[in-house]
Amino acid sequence: MGAMDEKLEPVLNDAEFRMFTELLRRHCGLHFGPESRFVLEKRLARRLRELEIKSFASYHYLLRNARPGDDEFANLIDEITTNETYFLRERSQLRALVSEIFTELRLQRRSRPRGPIMVWSAGCSSGEEPYSIVMLAIEAGIDVKHDLRVYASDISRKMLRKARQGEYREASFRETEPQIRERYFTEKDGVWRISDAVKQHVDFIHLNLIDRSRIALLGAMDVILCRNVIIYFDAATKREVIKMFEEKLRPGGHLLLGHSESLVNVTSGFELRHLRSDLVYRKPMPGLARPDPWHIAALRAIGDVERQP
Repeated sequence: MGAMDEKLEPVLNDAEFRMFTELLRRHCGLHFGPESRFVLEKRLARRLRELEIKSFASYHYLLRNARPGDDEFANLIDEITTNETYFLRERSQLRALVSEIFTELRLQRRSRPRGPIMVWSAGCSSGEEPYSIVMLAIEAGIDVKHDLRVYASDISRKMLRKARQGEYREASFRETEPQIRERYFTEKDGVWRISDAVKQHVDFIHLNLIDRSRIALLGAMDVILCRNVIIYFDAATKREVIKMFEEKLRPGGHLLLGHSESLVNVTSGFELRHLRSDLVYRKPMPGLARPDPWHIAALRAIGDVERQP
């Protein structure tokens, strides 16, 4: 019977694949190329079975004509998004954030008070990243109650529910020292619950990164982390999202991407900054020209020629 059920499952044809990829791109910016077709088909098929819908075209019609506030698009996003993360991921970058960027911002606020350091973890998944920032800030002696405010957003309501619960299993601690876990978590039946001393300093928000009306509710930021997220966007959506980040950051603010991501061929609105622990992007201060590496290289080449006999 199982084999027969598999044979009767609908197949995602070329037209349906284009329909779904365009719908997902317009709704949330997610990009599914031909290499991801099999994955998309299998995840869509799970929703069809749940809803007892017989064809992909019927499911597309349901999504396209859903009323505002309908939960099915949220259910689909939960099904198709990848949420692989863990505490202290890409630690060198987090170390640069806390020991260098936060230190600079705190020194600036001594001479020019501006309230707490504002941080946005965009695409926070199940919460490990924003909680890691708060834990490292506490470890560094930062008064997180007064000097730091962390916002965390994700498009998946399912992941945000998990983040707000703050309960994690062993896989989330693959890069976490035992003393850190014991200091900030309590364990019961194999589940580790994060302490309220950390949890209370993160505000979780449901956000779609291409929904500017919702994003407008966030104030100006000093730091935005969007790590391992824009790799799932097409070129146009990447430019749109990065432009939005540029607008949300204060002058001199920093943007932290994943180590496999860069802004090459995306924007010239940021400068690459070399810190002791990592490379990050910075929004230039007004009036400060960014050095043009090609111009510098050209001047050096001309100087070499002129020095020859």
